[in-house]
Order: sequence, then C-alpha cells, then structure tokens
Amino acid sequence: MAGVLTIKSGTRLQMALDKGLGETPQFDMICTFAKALDESAFLVSIPMKGGKPLPMDENQKILFAYGLGDEKAIMAGYADDVVKEGIRSYWKVRRVTEQRQFLQRVDERYKITLRLTYKQETWMPDEDGNIPEEDALSLDISAGGMALFLNRKLEVGEVCEVTLPRLGTTEEGRKLEGVVGVVCWLREAPRGSMFRNICGLQFRFSDEVDRARLQEYLGYMKKKYKL
Repeated sequence: MAGVLTIKSGTRLQMALDKGLGETPQFDMICTFAKALDESAFLVSIPMKGGKPLPMDENQKILFAYGLGDEKAIMAGYADDVVKEGIRSYWKVRRVTEQRQFLQRVDERYKITLRLTYKQETWMPDEDGNIPEEDALSLDISAGGMALFLNRKLEVGEVCEVTLPRLGTTEEGRKLEGVVGVVCWLREAPRGSMFRNICGLQFRFSDEVDRARLQEYLGYMKKKYKL
C-alpha cells in the first residue's frame, strides 16, 4: 500500500466497475471522496446509477479516477460496509494493491469450492523439520491462477506452495502437490466468513511438464463435476 491518501475531502471521483480481459472499464459514475480512514480504507459517497443508489457488491472491484492530465491517477478497492456519519451514509472502500498483469485471465475460470492447503518456505518448520501447512478454501481456479479464502495476511509478490485435494478415488483425481503461486492481491473476507482474508494467486511453472500436471488435474475436475 502506498500510504494514507492525500485526496481532499469533497473531491469528485470518476468511478467504474472493473472489467475482465479485453474490456475497457467505463467511468460512467461519480462519487465524492469523504476521508481516508487509514492506509487501507477510505469513505466515499454512495454512487447513484439510474437515479438510484448503486447496490453494494463486496465481490466487485471498483476503480476510482481522480486528478487531471499528467496528474491523473486510478486507485482500486472493494466496498465492504456502509458507514453512517450524522445524516449521511458512505461506502467504506478497502484499497487493494494489485499487479494488474496478473489479473488478465486468458484461461477458463471454474467457480468451485475446494478444501486445500498452502505453505511458504519462510515459515518456521516443526520439530521434524517440515513446514506446516494451513487450510484454505478456493473461490475459483483456472490454469493460470486461483482465488482462495485464507487466514494469513500475505503481501503482494510473496510466493506460496499449494496442495490441491484428491478428487474422488481414481488415479486421475489424485491430489496435486507443489503448485507454486505468487500473491497478486489480498483483501479482507466479508463479515461472517470462516476465514479472515481473500487472496489471488498467479501460478508459476518450472517447465511445461509442471504446467501439464495442473491442466490434467483441472481437466479431470471439469469432467467429474460437470463444470
């Protein structure tokens, strides 16, 4: 995160809902910057669309543009709460730090819940010298990356090693260990979730054999669950 925002209260922000690969976000909404809460969150007026307040979607990434000419900048975040101050209501937006090239999806994405584990080489090993794994839960997965619920607060650029679970009892569905991913974004999970954070990983492969292992796993997963 680049520090506390220095935008003045009352600044008008152009707002757009982020789009997928090949689509250009349309900055067709306006909201007003109220104030920064800390380095990770800020308040904006609730944007209007079609004469009505825009419904809040905690899973929709929002882009905010501000400034003019060479000074124009864009920040990204997710609205995760409605805050009342006096007679006014605001969206609380949690900023995200993302390497946007990681988010360009060229592979088919499957929305599926898988109970999996992950670890980092920097974690303290146990008495046997093994690095303990922590539990996580997938939101979606593709041949290029995945999004998952987890409890750790990871940093963008950190590397994780993921173990994908066994799918059924056949040899095709055996668990897949050693899938390497780079953290490309992290944000807090919605309230009520069993995990504290949501993380995006971009997979990294050592060679084509490594890549093929994951593709075979996903192919079987698609067939088994009719995705």
